[in-house]
Amino acid sequence: MIGRIHGKLLEKHPPQIVVDVQGVGYELDVPMSTFYQLPAAGAEVTLLTHLVVREDAHQLYGFATEAERHAFRQLLRISGVGARTALSVLSGLSVSDLREAVSSQDSGRLTKIPGIGKKTAERLLLELRDKLDVVSVSPASAKGDGQMGDITNALLALGYNDREASWAIKQMPAGLAVAEGIRQALKLLSKQ
Repeated sequence: MIGRIHGKLLEKHPPQIVVDVQGVGYELDVPMSTFYQLPAAGAEVTLLTHLVVREDAHQLYGFATEAERHAFRQLLRISGVGARTALSVLSGLSVSDLREAVSSQDSGRLTKIPGIGKKTAERLLLELRDKLDVVSVSPASAKGDGQMGDITNALLALGYNDREASWAIKQMPAGLAVAEGIRQALKLLSKQ
């Protein structure tokens, strides 16, 4: 999987961009929230990525923040929501707006997004209710520690849900090494 890309921004045609990485041009689709943060063409850019492999295509999606990528991945887990729909949601709402809409169960905000009808909006609200909590402990979180995001991702990969990972991260002091943080988180979660 391609997790991050760094190179020179060659082209910007919403929602698609092209990033030159040592002579190879990677096409990425990005949500508009990321698109608006991009520098001018010709500048260096670093994006977090998510690769979708399908029978007929390999598609790369880019994100300015870990919170956006996490929300995108949570949206993809919902039955009937594909990458295009997830990209539309993140283009229509910021991650914090999405989190707010989900916590207040406000389907009206979601139905304003092109391609999201009433039934899809209600399904999104139901499915995302407990899944966006971990976004608040991403590397750009209040603790400001990049290792916390790595620890969170490790816990999610080990099968813990977002709520459990978020709870474990909140119990730990800032500044832990990744390996030590994972060890402590596992110890905390085993006692639960």
